[in-house]
Amino acid sequence: MYDCHVHSSFSGDSNMDPKIAINTAMKLGFEGISFTDHLDIDYPDYDDVFMIDFDKYSEAMDRLKRDYSGKIKVLKGIEVGIQPHVIEESNDIVKKYDFDIVIGSIHVVDKTDLHNGDFCRNKSKNEAYLRYLEAVLECINLFDNFDILGHIDLIRRYGCYDDKTLKLDDFKDRVDAILKALVEKGKGLEVNTSGFRYNLDSPMPDYEIIKRYRELKGEIICTSSDAHTPEYIGYKFDYVKELVKNAGFKYTAHFENRKPVFTPI
Repeated sequence: MYDCHVHSSFSGDSNMDPKIAINTAMKLGFEGISFTDHLDIDYPDYDDVFMIDFDKYSEAMDRLKRDYSGKIKVLKGIEVGIQPHVIEESNDIVKKYDFDIVIGSIHVVDKTDLHNGDFCRNKSKNEAYLRYLEAVLECINLFDNFDILGHIDLIRRYGCYDDKTLKLDDFKDRVDAILKALVEKGKGLEVNTSGFRYNLDSPMPDYEIIKRYRELKGEIICTSSDAHTPEYIGYKFDYVKELVKNAGFKYTAHFENRKPVFTPI
């Protein structure tokens, strides 16, 4: 099994030594681990936190690949925070390095932070969720240089509402448009278990959206913890394996050299 979304001390929001992450994955019996540290250009109030020295990062990851060769596959990735006004700059960085995997994520909408609740403030749940989903579709149509879409329903994790659920039936047109775009572009969807850390009752996305992606001929499904600390590497992956299997998938995927590699469930 592979954890396709892990952060290390190269990300401003993690203190995890990459070697500790790798050793944790080895103890879990994983075949590989993908480091996907942050690139979030012009992140509101925290621009410097999510910009890293990619020369050092790339060198460190290449060294870890060599050091752990034959023991576990270490994959070098990046999580790009997509915003319309920084597409070109983000793309230049992605093209400069030989990443194995590029996750495209939407952390900021209309230059407003999701994490601190600013985006949801003074909006009804329906207004906030609709605008978020519109922004996701806009971003993945503007930025094509990614392999999988990160936490498609991230708004659930940070939404300031008593009921945070994002039901497929309530937003079907918007969700379908996103999933169809992913399928047409040959992009993957991650199942991100970090939602459990935020007291959600399912991974991101939930079963219904995973199943819908498969119904629309989606094939590339990745298991992702979004871990920033060792104890969450591979978190609830046994549960996720059954979930995606029940949704109709026979394989999970990870990426090497920007190409999907499939493993039977």
